[in-house]
Amino acid sequence: MISISSGNQTTIAHHVSLSGIGVHSGAEVTVRLHPGDIDSGVIFRRVFADGRREDIRAVSSKVVATDLCTVIGSVSGATIGTIEHVMAAIAALDVDNIIIEVDGAEMPIMDGSARAFVEAIDEAGIVQLEARRRFIRVRKPVRVEMGGSWGEFLPHGTTRYEVTIDFDSAAIGRQVWAGDVTAGVFRSELARSRTFGFMRDVEKLWAAGFALGASLENAVVVSDDDSVINAEGLRYSDEFVRHKTLDAVGDLALAGAPIIGCFRSYRGGHKLNAIALKALLDDLSAYDIVEAPSAGAQRFRRADLVAVSPSFTPWAH
Repeated sequence: MISISSGNQTTIAHHVSLSGIGVHSGAEVTVRLHPGDIDSGVIFRRVFADGRREDIRAVSSKVVATDLCTVIGSVSGATIGTIEHVMAAIAALDVDNIIIEVDGAEMPIMDGSARAFVEAIDEAGIVQLEARRRFIRVRKPVRVEMGGSWGEFLPHGTTRYEVTIDFDSAAIGRQVWAGDVTAGVFRSELARSRTFGFMRDVEKLWAAGFALGASLENAVVVSDDDSVINAEGLRYSDEFVRHKTLDAVGDLALAGAPIIGCFRSYRGGHKLNAIALKALLDDLSAYDIVEAPSAGAQRFRRADLVAVSPSFTPWAH
């Protein structure tokens, strides 16, 4: 059985705001979440200092960079980066339509996890809309490889992730997280996991203009002697792979609709996630578009999903 919050599309009940610094820019950023209309999807609204505003749809075709985070951009050159954590919270909590207003070029890193975004959505509340939810249902395997990394989508009756990481670091090593990602699982097992990095990379990142806002308050840091130097320690014994899974949930939310299928990856990251998602969406024989069988349905079988027009392709616009 597929279990989701509702067979209806959803949005938040009212606006809510939060502030923090960008992990790469180090600049203060304010974010305001607003309700979205039926079929509008997730929209990032960049607000510039002169009052100008520009909307960027959170879909695969808008991805312009994946080096250290996921960045989306418009044809005019406006960009918003580090969107993966808020996207993971939105997707996992089954929010279909929302406007994310940002007064900077980067989402705030908060504590390095998705916890603050989950709390913001909870504060705003989620309401149902009078339209059915649509899904991308994987029909056949799609696999991509990149160096020693790979990612693949497989047919499966739920939204499942199987993520493996393998670092040459005693503090991390090989870790695996596997499970169905529901709102409850995300809250308890993934949302609090923080981004991480290595002390040996800090000076190189600073020289390149990155990680200017990074600190022990918003990242797990591994020292040169392979120990975690945060006073708090780890929130989970395998926090590293949990965060990589959180990132994957956010990156794959750029499909423009929830994916019913299993995503597996080995030594993945933002770039691999983006390449795998594009490979899936580019292969029209690899998936179909389905919707909930009836408005308000809470649980239903895979066979109950109703196929809809293949012209529904929000990720391509």
